[in-house]
Amino acid sequence: MSLRAIIDKSLGDRPAAKGRIRQRQEGAILKAAEKVFARAGYQGATLNEIAETAGVPKPTLHYYFSSKEALYRAVLDNILALWLAETDTLTVDADPAAALEHYVRAKMRLSAERPDASRVFANEILHGAGHIGYFLRSELRELVRDRADVIARWVADGRIAPVDGTHLFFTLWAATQTYADFDSQICAVLGKARQTVADHVRATDHVLTVVMRTCGLPWPRTDVPPTLPEARHTCST
Repeated sequence: MSLRAIIDKSLGDRPAAKGRIRQRQEGAILKAAEKVFARAGYQGATLNEIAETAGVPKPTLHYYFSSKEALYRAVLDNILALWLAETDTLTVDADPAAALEHYVRAKMRLSAERPDASRVFANEILHGAGHIGYFLRSELRELVRDRADVIARWVADGRIAPVDGTHLFFTLWAATQTYADFDSQICAVLGKARQTVADHVRATDHVLTVVMRTCGLPWPRTDVPPTLPEARHTCST
């Protein structure tokens, strides 16, 4: 099943064809909603605050989203689409080192560039996943099982060290999303107001080192030139 099919099936299909003005307006509302939901949670967030943050009248917000729940589900839809798309490179025929490096870098980049997205998702899970529980128990479970089978094939073929594919994903999620969800703690320990590009590079290299060595893969890789992410984000106070 494709990523789009997974998202559409679980969270509801939304029209794909939109005018440019509509796309910009809806995008601004979703960005504002992501920020407000990250800080206030679903229960604490209000449509008035979201409209004010987006810089649109409340009736305009209602034109695009009929309710707070509809807007919240749309925000979760976007987050899941972003995250799940990055698993597409984890295939049986892929080079394990290249595929895992791509996935880790993508997740670390999203934690830096879209920390509010990670916090919205974390809040949803911490409060029992009432809005996406079915998705987690069905489509996400199926997707992780499929990718864990890829890891198992790599292990069986002697391409990586023996690891539990399912729990490898739990480890990857925890290691990468912590830089968004617990950035205040990280900044406090580092003695900084915010993480810089250099901090992000250091963290990414550390996570990659742990993952690659766990999987028995050479690191740093010598077959490709190093790349430096450009992301940075401000730690919450």
